[in-house]
Amino acid sequence: MDKIEFTRESLLTSALFEPGHTMAEALLEQTAYPWEALAGIREFIRAAGAQLDNSEYYSPRPGVWIHKSAVVADSAFIGEDVIIGAKTEVRHCAFIRGGALIGCCAVVGNSTELKNVILFDGVQVPHYNYVGDSILGYKSHMGAGSITSNIKSDKTPICVTVGGDKISTGLKKFGAILGDHVEVGCGSVLNPGTVIGSGTNIYPLSSVRGFVPSGSIYKRHGEVVNRYND
Repeated sequence: MDKIEFTRESLLTSALFEPGHTMAEALLEQTAYPWEALAGIREFIRAAGAQLDNSEYYSPRPGVWIHKSAVVADSAFIGEDVIIGAKTEVRHCAFIRGGALIGCCAVVGNSTELKNVILFDGVQVPHYNYVGDSILGYKSHMGAGSITSNIKSDKTPICVTVGGDKISTGLKKFGAILGDHVEVGCGSVLNPGTVIGSGTNIYPLSSVRGFVPSGSIYKRHGEVVNRYND
């Protein structure tokens, strides 16, 4: 099994996401680390929404833009500052509180709650998920009941742990960053400041904290292996 590297460079926005899979790319390009974009999501949505083509998007009320090919259940709640992309499905009783930029061909499922998030194209949060103050990369998937925990119990600023190193984010609310093609198993909790590299699998019922490198399998705390050489 190859040694799994833990480096700050692995946390860079450019290392976690391939270009071309989110309307928020212009916002993310301004960051070194992707969590730096969290504070600007709502403002970006307002500016981007105002530029959307009315022939493709409709606005049921100010601050909300929904692509005409998206399917939104009548029972879903849509808050302020929301963009829903093409061919996305928002299912029964979804609770989109606000500040949500949802890409195309995504799934926001039954009783899933979103707040201050960027969901890249193809993201699936299909069953009883909570995703807050988080960014989910292209075609990432959260299994049923998996959630992001976005605030520490003592309410202090959140750090991202990389090996024995800690990077202060200065944020009191920060859930998780998922790179492209991440699979999170059912019933898992992504603790505040979790960053998962692209192409990584998280075992079901995991409690994850800190950085999990790309191309790995998280089995439990202290047991992370290279998925291609396991």
